[in-house]
Amino acid sequence: MSETLTVGDGRVVTLRRVTGADQPPVLQLLADLKLPTAGVVDWWRRFTVAESGGAIVGVAGIEAYGSGALLRSVAVRPEWRSTGLGRALVNAVLDSAREDGAHDAYLLTTTAEHYFPRLGFTVIPRSNVPPAVQASVEFRDACPTTAVVMHRPLTSATR
Repeated sequence: MSETLTVGDGRVVTLRRVTGADQPPVLQLLADLKLPTAGVVDWWRRFTVAESGGAIVGVAGIEAYGSGALLRSVAVRPEWRSTGLGRALVNAVLDSAREDGAHDAYLLTTTAEHYFPRLGFTVIPRSNVPPAVQASVEFRDACPTTAVVMHRPLTSATR
């Protein structure tokens, strides 16, 4: 999977699956933006990066749990925000989850509760999340119990 696109401010970026060489810059990006890194390596092959000029400028990951998927680690460098890059990354990993048979996507957030409704997510009670997703590292350990839980059905196209 590799897709080159022009974002809202005219810059060109390539969305692609991660490689092993991407691990240090991706983990640093997540740390810089104060996002949890626990469990990232376990799902490494399910991450998509945005690259421009040889630098990682954004990332998003998806964890698969049967018909449920956990969207995680959506991070965009501050100078790339408000360009549509975050939406493109989220759409790419949600499309991948749907292709793999997921019907629902879930996420946890402590900072972006107002961003994700633009992408079709709604706030739900933690108890409405399937047990398999709740057993993830993200739910068990990485995010505080005060994190907002959101859901989006994956029955329609994400774009």
